[in-house]
Amino acid sequence: MTSSISASQAGRLLASFSSFLTVAVHSLLFHRALYPARSFLAARAYDLPVHQSRHPGVCAWVADAVAAVAAQVRAGSARAVVLAVHAPRSMAVLERWVFDLRSFPAASWGDVDGLPADEGGGEEEGEAVNGTDVKEGLRGALRRIAYAAEKSPPLPADCTFTLAVELRDESDAPIGHPQAWIPAEATFGSASERQDMNTVPIRSVTAGPLFFECWLEKKAPTSESQDT
Repeated sequence: MTSSISASQAGRLLASFSSFLTVAVHSLLFHRALYPARSFLAARAYDLPVHQSRHPGVCAWVADAVAAVAAQVRAGSARAVVLAVHAPRSMAVLERWVFDLRSFPAASWGDVDGLPADEGGGEEEGEAVNGTDVKEGLRGALRRIAYAAEKSPPLPADCTFTLAVELRDESDAPIGHPQAWIPAEATFGSASERQDMNTVPIRSVTAGPLFFECWLEKKAPTSESQDT
């Protein structure tokens, strides 16, 4: 993001990314069968058919988690957001759905809260942010994420998941009350450094002035655990 982006434009971009992440998490929960298919309803987002959990507890958890992610993005602390899927007994990581945010601003986006995403606007303050470009970039990413999740081999029954934020090296762990995050030391290098994980590129996303990458890291077929 360039310095020409105003506070309100930064707020719209953050709101757009938060909305995208919310839809992406619901989509992954559905396509990876982390909850029963009957607990989801059909909806539309970004002119795409999507699935959304209809369980109030799941919806509240996702909303709270995305809001906590947005706070770290706004502070310039987030390097990546990861939805990790764990095996039911060993808790081994079977999949990591990674949203790499290293190209996001490393400095604070300002104190402005995320404004409601204006998918068709943003041009009134100049040409720095084009709402249509942002929407199309996020739409393409959602389509590819859903396709990758749908086509991936089935997971073992009763898998669990976590949503994690990987922080930049210079950032402090978010500790406060109420505590939205549980600080943890990094235990994962890149998938290329691990013999038991394969990386599947999903999409590089250009959404207006924002750029981020999505990929899947998954357990190599030759070393799947006894949980499968």
